[in-house]
Amino acid sequence: MKNQVNNLSAAVPGLLLCAAVTAAAYLLEVAETHVFGRAWLESLVLAILIGTGIRTLHRLDPRFDPGIHVGAKLLLEIAVVLLGASVSAGALLANGLGLIGGIAAVVVVAIVFSYFIGRSAGLPQKMAILIACGNSICGNSAIAAVAPVIDADGKDVAASIAFTAVLGVGVVLGLPLLVGLLSFTPVQYGVFAGLTVYAVPQVLAATASVSAASVHIGTLVKLVRVLMLGPVVLVLSMFGRGSGRARPALSHLVPWFIVGFLLLLVLRSMGWIPQAALAPAHDAANFLTIMSMAALGLGVDARAVLRAGAKVASVVIGSLAGLGVVSFALIKLLGV
Repeated sequence: MKNQVNNLSAAVPGLLLCAAVTAAAYLLEVAETHVFGRAWLESLVLAILIGTGIRTLHRLDPRFDPGIHVGAKLLLEIAVVLLGASVSAGALLANGLGLIGGIAAVVVVAIVFSYFIGRSAGLPQKMAILIACGNSICGNSAIAAVAPVIDADGKDVAASIAFTAVLGVGVVLGLPLLVGLLSFTPVQYGVFAGLTVYAVPQVLAATASVSAASVHIGTLVKLVRVLMLGPVVLVLSMFGRGSGRARPALSHLVPWFIVGFLLLLVLRSMGWIPQAALAPAHDAANFLTIMSMAALGLGVDARAVLRAGAKVASVVIGSLAGLGVVSFALIKLLGV
């Protein structure tokens, strides 16, 4: 109990900083609306930008780190769980089993393509695998799960995660611009975001400014994509050379917040969640998402791109571009 109290106390400064960034983002959105008649950048995006600016331009005291970590991880995960209360399983099933099969195919094609360009660029085999799995499945979570299975070097893991974190923020900020550029419907954009954005919580950030339909279908598509991590890690552990490889825990393959999301989704689909509880759950998920985006920004130093190296940067960007092309082709093929 004493350790838990100490951990909670250690998180307070960072959480207060996240709350301050969130408040600033809200105020800027209100100011935008007052000056321009609309908010060109919503509070969710502003929270990321402010947080990233602070981390990049100012060396934060280490005492903020525990709270920033809690905000970027736990609060996001709680937001994802609460989102399940506003989503019905029919949203995914309405698009047919072809979409589910297509998601699996995209992951496989993206891994093979990403690995190929990584090796072609001269990256070590294990780093190429890390980048391929991170880009194709779920970013840092996939890298963390795959690394012990292939006995990846710590430097390779650090470089992969550093650039993925920075590029992930860039994707969240830039992806909504494709709605008009590619003439996406809200559902099509949700599918595209779910197929290309790294982490489940980041899908919320990338789709929230477009529509609720985009958020719902994007989250569901992303969850199916995340569930591909289990089979991929199993294949790597079976065919990788060497017998001393660590097997990742089940909690790394199927995170608790995905289980929680699916549970609330089932309860909502069965009509077992009171109607009066749906709006508060949605509002809470929205607030926690914005506060978590502040934490996400506060945890990203844009200078990490330079430290990761030009070769790693080019491979990650090329891999992401390939994933985007395959995802766009799937949307057109299925007529989503």
